[in-house]
Formats: sequence, C-alpha cells, structure tokens
Amino acid sequence: MHYNMNTNRIPDSEFIINDDGSAFHIHVKPEQLTDNIIVCGDPGRVTMIASYFDTRDWETSSREFHGIGGTYHGKPIMALSHGIGPDNIDIVMTELDGLANIDFETRTPRAEHRTLNIVRIGTSGGLQPYVPVGTPVIASKAIGFDGVINYYADRNKVADLDFEREFCKFVKWNELFAKPYVVDADPWLVEKIGRDDMVRGYTISAVGFYGPQGRRVRLDLAEPELNSRIEKFEYNGGHITNYEMESSALQGMALMLGHRAMTVCSIIANRVATDVNPNYKTAVEDLVRTVLDRLTE
Repeated sequence: MHYNMNTNRIPDSEFIINDDGSAFHIHVKPEQLTDNIIVCGDPGRVTMIASYFDTRDWETSSREFHGIGGTYHGKPIMALSHGIGPDNIDIVMTELDGLANIDFETRTPRAEHRTLNIVRIGTSGGLQPYVPVGTPVIASKAIGFDGVINYYADRNKVADLDFEREFCKFVKWNELFAKPYVVDADPWLVEKIGRDDMVRGYTISAVGFYGPQGRRVRLDLAEPELNSRIEKFEYNGGHITNYEMESSALQGMALMLGHRAMTVCSIIANRVATDVNPNYKTAVEDLVRTVLDRLTE
C-alpha cells in the first residue's frame, strides 16, 4: 500500500463537506460508511443490488451518485453508483477514502488508517474469442487510457511500468493520447471473489464509449487500426480481454490510498465476434448475488 501519510489540515476548498456532514458529491456520512462496498455505474443498479440486502438502513441520491447501506447475511455493506467514466472514479475514491481516513471535525487525516474493500460490478465488451457473451471477467490488470492517476505523484509506485513500455511500443501508441498506465487488482480481493467461474484478464479502461473504444459512427478515427493491434498484444502469456471505462482509476487510486479494489464485469458484447446479449441484466443479477455471497463470507 502506498497511501499518503500527510497529517496537515485539509483546507475547506480542497475537500468539501456538506452542511449535513456528508461528503460533497456522494452525500454519504462517515457513520454510514461500511468496510465492504460494491460500486457500479448505473444508479438504478444500486436499487437492484440492495434488493438482496437483509436490511436497508440509509439511502442517498445526488446526480449520478446513488447509495444504499444495510446488511447482507448480517454483515454491514453498502452499494454506491459512480456513473460513467474514470473522472467520476476520481471523485468517488477520494470521497470514500475521506470518509474512512479524514476526521471531519478537525479536517485532518486520522492517525489509524482504515482499509476499504471495494468491488466494482460492471458490464463490458469482450476483445477475445475465449471471453464470450455472459462471461464474468476480473480485471487482474487494468490499463488506463484516461490519464487520471497520472495527475498524482505516486503513480509510478503502483503502476506496472514494464507492461506500459511493452504495450506502447507494440500498439504504436499515439503521443497525442494520454499516457497509458497499468495497475493490478488487489490479489487478496481477487482470491476472495474470483473462482473457476471467472476469467482473469487484462482490461482496458477507455476515456469514452465511441471513438476512444474504436467505434466509428460519423467521425473518423485517429487510429483506426488500434483495436486490431490491441487484440494481438501479449504480455506474460496474457491478452487484453475487454474494454470498459472505470477499472484503472478505481484500482490505481485504491493502491495509492491504501484500499483493496477490483473489478469484475459481465461481458455483454464481443467486439470480435460482433455478438451482443440484449438480455444481459439477468447475467448481471447473477453476478451481483455471487459477489455479495463471496464478499461477506
């Protein structure tokens, strides 16, 4: 873990606390925070996740950030939506960590660090034939095309620099794009959640859905052959398995802040086979129940 040990008072302008004592964007209060957290993009999916809770003790909603806390199999748990994109992950991870590790009264970091277990459940597009529609894929390594953690001082301490070099060289990375970064999922959490029913893969987190993932609608692409190069890239016997938009910032910021984080996505489309599952919600619900069971074991 590479979290910052700064003990200075954090100015009001740098970390905003609402009048009700909640974190600025996600509107969760310190006393509502649980150690085990499931995050997802869709605010509506939070309601579905919480439908399996034994109890629902609180609920909050602000913009794309919808949170519900309660218990599952008698253990405290919460679900929180982060919306679409890595920029939102910067908000959610900073504020979750603040709830855990900042004293809201003194606005100073707590002396004892609190570690959160954060599992993102998402949907994704597959890039390899061995990850057909319906497959749950764990982002054992997340490759950030977004640049979010490049703005933080410790990015090289948590990134796989050799992977980054090999990847950029192989795919002929365009220097106009943000520099990619590669970060691992937490191994303890992957072991706890992942079983033989989940594929371990390398997941790209794109900065957008259309052009940044190689989709051509009405605008031509700057690098139309990028996806074909990505599909062929190999590192230590592994291939890039899927595209989504949040794993890299989640896992990278968790590593820097001293938390455990991972992403598991249900493949709802395969970009290579041009196959799609219009009834993907059932597969996501099954994945939610599996994660809830394993996270609270």
